[in-house]
Amino acid sequence: MSKRAVDLVVISDVHLGTYGCHAKELLTYLKSIQPKQLILNGDIIDIWQFSKRYWPESHMKVVRKLLKFVAEGVPVYYLTGNHDELLRKFADFQLGSLQLVNKLVIPLKDGKAWIFHGDIFDITMQHSKWLARLGAIGYDSLILLNSFVNWCLVKLGKGKMSFSKKIKASFKDAVKFINNFESTCADLAIEKGYHYVICGHIHQPEIREINTEKGNVIYLNSGDWVENLTSLEYHAGSWSIYRYNAQEAVAALDENDLSDNENLQDKLNVNKLLELLKAEG
Repeated sequence: MSKRAVDLVVISDVHLGTYGCHAKELLTYLKSIQPKQLILNGDIIDIWQFSKRYWPESHMKVVRKLLKFVAEGVPVYYLTGNHDELLRKFADFQLGSLQLVNKLVIPLKDGKAWIFHGDIFDITMQHSKWLARLGAIGYDSLILLNSFVNWCLVKLGKGKMSFSKKIKASFKDAVKFINNFESTCADLAIEKGYHYVICGHIHQPEIREINTEKGNVIYLNSGDWVENLTSLEYHAGSWSIYRYNAQEAVAALDENDLSDNENLQDKLNVNKLLELLKAEG
């Protein structure tokens, strides 16, 4: 079966280098599509928790696949987030079809799309980064515990559950934060005259129209690859939320994808890149 053609794919909050990252599933998804443009909207590599203690081969393969898109000439935009904020000092760096930027505006058929990670609207990030970092460690630990519990539930023949989703749903402040985040993004986008505003950061996949007294805008969030395993896809003038489906993704792979063969030079180049990131961190 041929790979799915997609005009534009937006992925965020992958958090490579953490226990919660679903790198194998993401790799399968990336191998199943042929995007004309790819936007990595922040927190792709979790430099906050980046160490030699945890960097499995599956995480390395995701990086290699992204670089393969670049080698094939696919425009790839890496937008910086809070967990990979160390890269912000290299903003506007370009290598082939890869561009490192902090924000991006792209023209689409029915208007411009304003794209950024979204951590600038997080008060904790702006004033208490130590608390945000502590929260990130706690979140990763919660995901690890959740994985063990879900393994036990599957063995018992029961359905999986998400600790973090239950916590978010049970705390009014968390729900209020998400609503305020979306409203703030929308208000600014309307003021600037954009038709779409696209974010990540809050791990909540969403597509909805937001109307205010000043106008309206389509708000989109790509979700994450820790819990939701989602991305945004734009094709033939229409947006949709992609939710990972193992059977559909695997069915689109060809023999080369399944063989898992990789170029040795690509491996060496990625290893050098990761060493530089560790040195910067």
